Amino acid sequence: MLKINNLVSGYGSVQILNGSNMEVKNQSIVALLGGNGTGKSTILKACSGIIRAWKGTISFDGEEIQNLAPHKIVEKGLVQVTQGKDVFPAMTVLENLRLGGFVLKSNIDLKNNLEKVFNYFPRLNERKNQLAATLSGGELQMLCIGRGLMSNPKMIMLDEPSAALAPQIVMDIFKNINKIRKDGLTVLVVEQNVRMALLLADYGYVIKDGAINVEGDSKKLMYDESVKDSYLGGGGTTAVSYTHLTLPTKA
Repeated sequence: MLKINNLVSGYGSVQILNGSNMEVKNQSIVALLGGNGTGKSTILKACSGIIRAWKGTISFDGEEIQNLAPHKIVEKGLVQVTQGKDVFPAMTVLENLRLGGFVLKSNIDLKNNLEKVFNYFPRLNERKNQLAATLSGGELQMLCIGRGLMSNPKMIMLDEPSAALAPQIVMDIFKNINKIRKDGLTVLVVEQNVRMALLLADYGYVIKDGAINVEGDSKKLMYDESVKDSYLGGGGTTAVSYTHLTLPTKA
């Protein structure tokens, strides 16, 4: 569905991505992992048209999109979901959600998509008339994901959905991401919470210095020595469960 080939990009004169290559298959969840400043969010911004690709190609559904404007990429069905702080605080939850449906052709589609979002996140329905500024961190993240779903995307790209959230809220968010995939969407999730991301994902990429240096099945990456040493800490082995998955992790 999404294929990135030899992507080079950055900001101003500063190059961040150094020939990155990755693929996200249809109806899969793929995790993009790495430390701060390695290029994770830069890949998402290039895929969503916020920044330009200097070299290389980005293909979505078989069509190159690296030269398209952001709203055209959304119309194609590829949506980036930013972190929870990126909402319109002086607008209500409902108004924020409706903004996400700007590409929809009818009020019926808007209504149907609102129902879908409220099914995923009932708390947003309870708070639909509240200003976004009054929401908690977890509710703001739900709002951002919900707003991204309003345009009927084929694929969503999530930028660190667990950032600064309590563990139980993180679990709730990730369970909903899993439900979204089961309903037919494709998901690319950028995360620093490596353990949770690998439990959720089918496949994972680790980016370092602007290029992918490790990739593989998420279960195998849990055992990869470079991933374990860099992101999962040391110690013995314990079992951690997440929805239908049970994977060994390091205590």
